[in-house]
Amino acid sequence: MPSPATLAVFAAATAVLLLLPGPSVLFIVARTLEHGRRGGLVSMLGVETGALLHVLAATAGLSALVTASPGALLAVKLAGAGYLLVLGVRALRGAAGHAEAARSSGRRLFRQGLVVDALNPKTAMFFLAFLPQFIDPAAGSVAGQTLVLGLCFVALATLSDGAYALLAGFAAARLRRGTRLERASGAAYIGLGALTALSPA
Repeated sequence: MPSPATLAVFAAATAVLLLLPGPSVLFIVARTLEHGRRGGLVSMLGVETGALLHVLAATAGLSALVTASPGALLAVKLAGAGYLLVLGVRALRGAAGHAEAARSSGRRLFRQGLVVDALNPKTAMFFLAFLPQFIDPAAGSVAGQTLVLGLCFVALATLSDGAYALLAGFAAARLRRGTRLERASGAAYIGLGALTALSPA
């Protein structure tokens, strides 16, 4: 178990990182513009569940295995980029895409958010590059410390990403819904997909 001081420093550092909009935030904002505030919040919960999977994988040591294999990491990165591109194309289909968006169930939005974050290799790299700095082998079980710190990260990310979803929903409610918002969200998905595919693994 991390000491209270270590946990406090980790929480403060994590909060600073989360306040800087990253791919997850842009995805949640795009989902909110396309599906409204409720859709954005449901997508956010899916993203945080995906982050929780990364926490469990890091705790079990699986993240280290994936990042140690360039081929596996590249496959995960390309799968995530491809999924974002598909979402972008769907959002850019105009009126037909809007009708489909209106019918999207909460379960589907949650699943899409989970898949996007689960296939994000940068999240796995975060847990391997950032989180270990706060682990002290002398303080007890490394797996236990990893789990506690990871859960702290997910809790803070839920608050931060949820706030972004609410702000985006507030803005979207005051804009005319239709093809303009769909195009904006579609462009965001495609941009995220391209960024993911072209970023160094």
